[in-house]
Amino acid sequence: MATRLDSLVVDANQRRQLAEFWSELLGWPITFEDDEEVDVEAPADGVDLVFVTVPEAKDPAVKNRVHLDLPSASPEDQAAKVDRALALGARRIDIGQGAVPWVVLADPEGNEFCVLEPRPGYTTTEAIAAVVVDARDPLALAGFWAEATGWRIANQEPQIVGLRAPTGRGPWLEFLRSDEPKDHKNRLHLDVAPFADGDTAAEADRLCGLGARRIDLGQGEVTWEVLTDPEGNEFCVLSPR
Repeated sequence: MATRLDSLVVDANQRRQLAEFWSELLGWPITFEDDEEVDVEAPADGVDLVFVTVPEAKDPAVKNRVHLDLPSASPEDQAAKVDRALALGARRIDIGQGAVPWVVLADPEGNEFCVLEPRPGYTTTEAIAAVVVDARDPLALAGFWAEATGWRIANQEPQIVGLRAPTGRGPWLEFLRSDEPKDHKNRLHLDVAPFADGDTAAEADRLCGLGARRIDLGQGEVTWEVLTDPEGNEFCVLSPR
């Protein structure tokens, strides 16, 4: 039995507008829209972005525990990506990063993201360098998500542990050491799914055996299971696909 990483889900007050921002910034198409979500489709080996409507606005005083990093190929490319993001509605923000070579921005709804300086490890990641998750214990949390996604630990440092897809392409899934407590529902969360011959409940049971737990967010009768990982980050086990 196994699950695979399916998508990154983003809470939004205006899901279509936020999806359009990220579609334009990444150069990825909007491929699906209904009354509940708007999907921005990644190229092969990427991670799709799914935007869903929530009534609560992001608290500007609370930094997201999950954010995106974008790569760059040169200082000029980094500056161009920052300028493009700003032109589309992003803004520069200060989260206490100090003098760093990357640029910290917020999207139109306040979700933090970074445009990185050129780094050798991100030359085969396409438009998103990494999905970054704050973690008290990066190695332990990476071990859980390796089981949930089928990805392997490909980088291990004291402050950050990175998972990579079996193909060696697409974004990293990185766990960055942070001592900040989790006290809000994440506005960005990962979804995993069993393969076509899998079973949602059985996979949820397997992940609970690895340290996840089932939670009720008011989802009602749905075809997916809502869980939290060992550090309390919400995620969903979707129906087989």
